Amino acid sequence: MSMSAHIFAIVGSILVLLGIIEMLRRRQLSEKYAVLWLVVGVLILVLTIFPDLLWGFSAFIGIRIPTNLMFFVAIVFLVGVSIHQSWELSRLEDETRRLAEDVAILRLEIEEKLDKKADI
Repeated sequence: MSMSAHIFAIVGSILVLLGIIEMLRRRQLSEKYAVLWLVVGVLILVLTIFPDLLWGFSAFIGIRIPTNLMFFVAIVFLVGVSIHQSWELSRLEDETRRLAEDVAILRLEIEEKLDKKADI
C-alpha cells in the first residue's frame, strides 16, 4: 500500500471513530450500539496502522489475499447487523401494536365514563 493510501486509511478510520463518539455524545446512537461500532472502528484503525496483522491472520487461516478475508468478515458482519435490526424492528412493531391496543381500550373506557356522567 502506498504511503498516501495508508495515511488516507488511517485518517478515515479516525474520522469514523470521531463520528461515532459525536453521535454518542449527542445521544443519536444508543450505548449498546455505540460499543459495537467503537469496537469495529478500533479494529479497522488497528488494521490500517498495522496491515501486516491482516496478512498474517489471512495466511494463518489459509486465505491467500487479505482483501478476500476483509470482504468475507464484512459480509458476515453486515448480515449479522441486518438480522439484529430485523429482530429489533419486529419487537418494536409488536410493542407499538400492544400500545395502540392499550390506548384504544383506555379511550373506550374514558368515553364510557363520560357518557355515564352525561346521563346523570
